[in-house]
Amino acid sequence: MCTAVSYHPHAHYFGRTLDLEHHYHECITITPRRFPLPFRHLATLCTHHAIIGTAYVQNGYPLYYDGMNEKGLCMAGLRFPVHCAYGAVTAGKENVASFELIPCVLGRCSDISEARAMLENLQITDTAFSKALPPSPLHWIIADTDSSITVEQTAEGLRIYDNPVGVLTNEPPFPMQLLRLAEFMQLSPTPPENRLAPTVELPPYSRGMGAMGLPGDSSSPSRFVRAVFCKTHSLSSNDEADSVAQFFHILQSVAQLRGCVSLGNGSYERTVYSSCCSAGHGIYYYTTYENSAVTAVDLHAENLDGEALISYPMLRMMQISRQNSTK
Repeated sequence: MCTAVSYHPHAHYFGRTLDLEHHYHECITITPRRFPLPFRHLATLCTHHAIIGTAYVQNGYPLYYDGMNEKGLCMAGLRFPVHCAYGAVTAGKENVASFELIPCVLGRCSDISEARAMLENLQITDTAFSKALPPSPLHWIIADTDSSITVEQTAEGLRIYDNPVGVLTNEPPFPMQLLRLAEFMQLSPTPPENRLAPTVELPPYSRGMGAMGLPGDSSSPSRFVRAVFCKTHSLSSNDEADSVAQFFHILQSVAQLRGCVSLGNGSYERTVYSSCCSAGHGIYYYTTYENSAVTAVDLHAENLDGEALISYPMLRMMQISRQNSTK
């Protein structure tokens, strides 16, 4: 399971946690403008916006989990296992396989308005990448500097929702996630007001009591509420490093600790990696479960007019900076 956040302290930062029981040797992958992007039901996209993000590269094709393009448009796919319903190829629609959606949107669109216009005539198909890689049930969050949307395809068809909180987790469908926030509207970073018994002196005995009731479990609905609270009240300076650090602190509030979510047979979910896209600078930052040091890959440090994928393996070994010598 996963959590994605779009954050605007002074510039746009976007990222996600990927929560699974193992990793697939994902890489930070740059798709330059002239790398041909073939689609199963559409014409090959021979030129497009450059893209950077985390991808599982198979047979030379980048299966993106999340990323951003050179225009600052960001996107992530999150598991949506209960309500997801991909369709068959449909005449009169732009038919896109689920694994093609991120490169299709980020390759063709510069902002949310362009993405929304493209998505309105889209059918997300159940086309498999290969026999070994069947379609993953997903829904998506897309964000630019000004706004966010959530894209879901259920039995009712494809839906595009305005996402005013800039957060997405997994199940239930997004309208239900948003509706549940009303249950927690009383939460605050400030000390609580005594409304229970105003004539009785009830002094707060701890800091942070204004947020008592904030869910702390690992379920999707609880992570959604917690991420919205932490993101909404998070404070960052105008400094890039400070904002990136703060973004990772937001993601840490919903990170999965190995051992706390059992999947049976000795398998446990963990936050395999966390990402932060600095949309204005084109820099993709990430941490992994094994390595909490922040690593950066700069989209603009590469030749964006190239024709070949550029991939950097994630640095998974713990990086420790020592301030004094050891024997």
